[in-house]
Amino acid sequence: MEETETKQELYLVMGGRVKDPRSYEFQDPESLHVAGIYSDYEAAVDAWRGNAQRTVDDAEMKYVVVHLHKLLDPSSD
Repeated sequence: MEETETKQELYLVMGGRVKDPRSYEFQDPESLHVAGIYSDYEAAVDAWRGNAQRTVDDAEMKYVVVHLHKLLDPSSD
């Protein structure tokens, strides 16, 4: 019987002030808020949603979910 290796998935939720609300260019990358790193997408989306809703009145604030596992192993796509 062949074992299938399951790749670990990691998601980073972070946010901060952006130069333009239509972009992902942050004004001050050193002051980004890291909400956390999560092992499943649903938990990451929950964290993203909570932070995004908390800052919804500030058009310059943007939170994102980054698929770290794709950055760590781009060939696994």
